[in-house]
Amino acid sequence: MDRETHGNAYPILPDGEEGFTVEAARMKFGPGMLGELGGDAASFGMTRVALFTDPRVAATAPFGQALDSLKRTGIEVVVYDRCRVEPTSASFLDAADFARDGGFDGYVSIGGGSVIDTAKAANLYATHPADFLAYVNKPLGEGIPVPGPVKPHVACPTTCGTGSETTGVAIFDHVEKQVKTGISSRFLRPSLAVVDPRTIDSLPPGAIAATGFDVLTHAIESHTARPFRSRPRPESPTARPPYQGANPWSDIGSLQAIRLGGQWLERAVNDPDCAEARDALMFAATLAGLAFGNAGVHIPHAMSYSVAGMNHSFTATGYETVEPMVPHGISVVLNAPAAFRFTGPAAPEAHLRAAEALGADVRGASPWDGGELLASRLIAMMKATGLPNGLSALGYGEADIAGLVRGAAAQQRLLTISPRPVSEDDLRGLYADAMRYW
Repeated sequence: MDRETHGNAYPILPDGEEGFTVEAARMKFGPGMLGELGGDAASFGMTRVALFTDPRVAATAPFGQALDSLKRTGIEVVVYDRCRVEPTSASFLDAADFARDGGFDGYVSIGGGSVIDTAKAANLYATHPADFLAYVNKPLGEGIPVPGPVKPHVACPTTCGTGSETTGVAIFDHVEKQVKTGISSRFLRPSLAVVDPRTIDSLPPGAIAATGFDVLTHAIESHTARPFRSRPRPESPTARPPYQGANPWSDIGSLQAIRLGGQWLERAVNDPDCAEARDALMFAATLAGLAFGNAGVHIPHAMSYSVAGMNHSFTATGYETVEPMVPHGISVVLNAPAAFRFTGPAAPEAHLRAAEALGADVRGASPWDGGELLASRLIAMMKATGLPNGLSALGYGEADIAGLVRGAAAQQRLLTISPRPVSEDDLRGLYADAMRYW
């Protein structure tokens, strides 16, 4: 099971990590599962529930189905529908104020990753009150560990991308710093994920593309992450980080998610009537969430936080009804081809496996071709689904690279998961490479 270590990669440490932990989320998957939501919530002892959503989702049939199911079970429900797409520190604080004042014994979220992350943060600050930056990842926050469990949370995703329903991470836009960051703790992982593929039947093709590429980057980054045995042995079992590096368990989910995305993403975007494609992407999102919640993500996500944080004027296809912003999946995948070319030499076999799973023709290729083959296949899929042609299509240019690098360099929690060390000079080159792909 050991991965070969190459010259520019983090080495396997002779006295380093020997094991990995698996804290997989509970999950149920299938059409119609939202109809069972009331029973699921009651099984956790919920009697008064905060139901988190956003204005768009609140107007949909799946939300009505979820609300009806909760009420039929006799649960008192208070709806919070002010979740922001791509949440900010201010929107997290507003949700936390609502949660603290509500006397809730449980939380249900129905929406995309922004909604689920908002419910996680609200639950945290209502259960363990603290200054806002106390739990936020260093160096932008204090990085204080979450002190213990929070209230039960049932997460119901309505997009096929973030995997937030299975992870202990909540991401927000730190507007003042012009960068995204987040809170990470195993205690934030939802108690149950209810994944109903029918929730994405009305999702616009542009949103399918953005969230679907988030699936792929989650999975590829997890599979190409530094090996778990390249990390130092923790001082105690509780000190083992949530992001442990690639390991045999995470590889199972990441590779299958890559295969499903490679097979079905283009069809799901370009053929809105293909339920099979959208169902497959929904399952891939959950698999990828399980994988990256254990192994971690690296350079594309680290780079994405400043791409999104510095741009509040872009309107993406499929997101015309919300305030201008760069959707998370787009901010990630536009960095991915450049990043995987860079990381390919450090983990060539893993990059070649990912390229093959994504659908690249690897006949006659050597492992050293893996990074380039993976990048080329991603670029072809981006073109086929109408994504912007690199960061320049968002309005970025050479003059912005310094600011982009500053934001990415602050994401050391993610950058240390890369299979090779990443300097600020490296990041400058990666942003330059990501400006345009075709």
